[in-house]
Amino acid sequence: MAETNRPGRLIVESGTKPYLPPYLKLRHDKGRDRWILLAPERILTPDKIAVEVLQLCDGASSVEDISKTLAEQYSAPVDVIRKDVIELLQDLADKGFLKSF
Repeated sequence: MAETNRPGRLIVESGTKPYLPPYLKLRHDKGRDRWILLAPERILTPDKIAVEVLQLCDGASSVEDISKTLAEQYSAPVDVIRKDVIELLQDLADKGFLKSF
């Protein structure tokens, strides 16, 4: 389970089950053929790997599950993938773009 060291701050760990809050939407912009993350008064353009990670953030899968899925998909060591996934998700959590159960 995710822990906090100050009220409201999510610390992303292997057991964290991340999800996008209802005010954020991951959408494919067909006109520009790219993925966008729609936030109130903001539009983010995540790269291909970030999109793949975000698509797996369903609130049911843990960071460990997401890392294993991506490690199989890319034939990469799960510990390397896990480190990158945690770094990406922690950055999003710190900006308020990610929640966890």
